[in-house]
Amino acid sequence: MLIVIDGPAGAGKTTVSRALAERLGYKYIDTGALYRGVAYEILARGIDPDDQDGLSLLLTNLDLRFERTAEGMRLFSSGTDITDYIRTPQITMLASAASAKPVVRQALLDLQRGMGKQKAAVFEGRDMGTVVFPDADVKFFLTADLKVRAMRRFEELGRTSSQSLEQVENDMQIRDSDDSSREASPLKPAEDAIQVDSTDKTVEVVVDEMLDIVQAAAGR
Repeated sequence: MLIVIDGPAGAGKTTVSRALAERLGYKYIDTGALYRGVAYEILARGIDPDDQDGLSLLLTNLDLRFERTAEGMRLFSSGTDITDYIRTPQITMLASAASAKPVVRQALLDLQRGMGKQKAAVFEGRDMGTVVFPDADVKFFLTADLKVRAMRRFEELGRTSSQSLEQVENDMQIRDSDDSSREASPLKPAEDAIQVDSTDKTVEVVVDEMLDIVQAAAGR
């Protein structure tokens, strides 16, 4: 089956998607990392995010791929492992801005659909159920209260970040607004998505809920 999990930042998509994929023996694909990979290359090459020609040239020669290593699934760009460099606040905000560009979304749309052809995968993102895989077997939309999401992200960043909790929450609120209001593939639940609120739930409870739904769908 092909399973997609959409939702805003900090809702727990990465942890839940990875755990669900592991329980099912499926591949886990973090599509947000692909946009972060694009943002990383934009920053590394000094490209203006509003420069359509510059973006088009970058995307034409872009070589992003996931590889399974001893450390788990890692993201490589032109053969270089960039996994540890794409989780900074700067990359996060740039990835959100880049994802609003139709030229970026189209380039990654083809890449993601290619990855999903063999199914047996859990795709995590923001428009998986609405745009990338509208015919996915099971669609989830995972969310949580903003303050809870901000605290999760703040704890995730830990001492490696100079951001305060208030700054993290403010950035997240801005990103929520940007992602939801953009013209290209706005963040919203698919009409047939099953919405799951993780505010007061542990990862285990959320994964168990989703697993029950997936198993019920498989038995139809």
